[in-house]
Amino acid sequence: MRRATLESRTATDILGVLSLTLVLATVYFMPVAGEAQQPAAVTVYEGARLITGDGSAPIADAAFLVENGRFTAVGRKGQLKVPAGTAHVDLTGKTVMPAIVDAHKHLAVTRDALVDQLQHFAYYGIGVAMSMGQDTGDVAFQVRAETIPNAARSRTAGRGLTGPEPGRTQAPFWIHNEAEARKAVQDMAAKKVDLIKIWVDDRDHTVTKLSPEQYRAVIDEAHKNNLRVIAHIFTLEDAKGVLRAGVDAFAHGVRDMDIDDEFLKMMKAKPNMIVDPNLPDRGVRVDRSWLRESLPAAEFAKIQADSKDDPKAQQFFGIQSRNLAKLNSAGIKIALGTDGGIPWAAHEEMADMVASGMTPAQVIVASTRNAADLLQVADAGMVASGKSADFLVLDANPLDDITNTRRISSVYLRGSQVDRAALRSRWTAAR
Repeated sequence: MRRATLESRTATDILGVLSLTLVLATVYFMPVAGEAQQPAAVTVYEGARLITGDGSAPIADAAFLVENGRFTAVGRKGQLKVPAGTAHVDLTGKTVMPAIVDAHKHLAVTRDALVDQLQHFAYYGIGVAMSMGQDTGDVAFQVRAETIPNAARSRTAGRGLTGPEPGRTQAPFWIHNEAEARKAVQDMAAKKVDLIKIWVDDRDHTVTKLSPEQYRAVIDEAHKNNLRVIAHIFTLEDAKGVLRAGVDAFAHGVRDMDIDDEFLKMMKAKPNMIVDPNLPDRGVRVDRSWLRESLPAAEFAKIQADSKDDPKAQQFFGIQSRNLAKLNSAGIKIALGTDGGIPWAAHEEMADMVASGMTPAQVIVASTRNAADLLQVADAGMVASGKSADFLVLDANPLDDITNTRRISSVYLRGSQVDRAALRSRWTAAR
C-alpha cells in the first residue's frame, strides 16, 4: 500500500505504513560519520548529458560551474569562462538532472526522526520535501530553518484543516464552523506555513467532511493572509466545488470517476493551477532489487514481498491514471508528490506517471521545476545560474527509461556531495 491510499487509513494504519522509515529513524539516529567533504570554492563539472529541468533538450557534453553552493554558469564544455584555480570534476558518460522535489509527504514530528527522514530523502535524490498538514508542535518549523548536512530541505503546511474524523489523527484541525476555519488559518499564518492544506473527504461516508461554506472560509482567509490553499479531494464533485471556491492546487487527483469536460474547462481557466496527482499503488508486482543495498536484509525482503498483483488496486489506479493523462494532455501543470514517508517513493511515482501516458521528459519537469513551483522554492528544481546546486549524477539516461533515475552515482545538495556510503552503512548496520 502506498501514497494516495495512505490518507484513507486510520491513524494506527498510518503508523504501520510509515514504520519502515520511522523505525530506522527513531532508533538509529546519529550523526553521519565522515560527512560529505566541503567542496572547493569553485568547481566545474564537465562532460555529462545535462537535463536542466525546464523541459528543454538536454545539453550534450555539458559544463556547469558551482560556487558557494549555487550554480553560477551553465553551458557546453569548453564554452564557459572558468576561473583560474577552479576544481574540475569529469562526468563523461553520466547524466545530470536537478534533484527531485517531493511536494507531498507526511513526516515525523520529533527532531531526530525528521532529520533521519530528510537524510533518507537525500540518499534517494530528493532535495526538497513538503510535509503536508500533520505537523504538530514546532519541530517542523525549526528544522525548516536549518541547513542539515546530507539532508533534504523541508517545507511544512503545519496543521491542515478537516472535518471531525473520529478514530483518525487529530494532528489536523477538526473544523466545525466557519469561525473555527478562519481562526485555524490565522494560527497557521502566524507560524508562516508554506501552504494551507485542507481535506475535503468523507472517508467513504464514515465522517463529516468540510462543507462548502467552511472551505470557502478557509480559502478566503488564507488569501487574505497571502497564503495558498491545496486540497485533498476524492470526488469529482468536491474537486469542482473547491475550484469554484478559488483553491490554488490539488494534493490528489479525482479518484471516484473519470473527469469530464466541465472539470477540464474549469482547470484550464486557472493558468496557475498545479496538480499533484499522488497516484496510488499500480497493483502490479515490481522489482525493487535496486533498493537492496540501502536496506537491512529483512526490511528489503518485506518491501519486496509487499509488491504483488492486485486487480482491485489496478482498477483504482486506472481511474487516476486516466485522469492524469487527460490533465496532462490538456496542458495542466503536474507536480510530483508521493504521500506518506517512504523515502524512495518518488522513483516509483515517476514510473507510474510514465505508465499513465506522460513522457519521461514531462515527468522530470513535474518532479523538479513544477514541484518547486508548487512549493514556491525559488532556488530549487532546475540546473540554472543562481539556483541552489542540487543535482543528481546518474549512470544512465532517464529520458530513455524513467527508471534510470534510480541509477544514482552521486547526489549533490547545496553544492556538497551527499555521503551516501556513510548513510548506507549506518542504515544497513542498524538491524
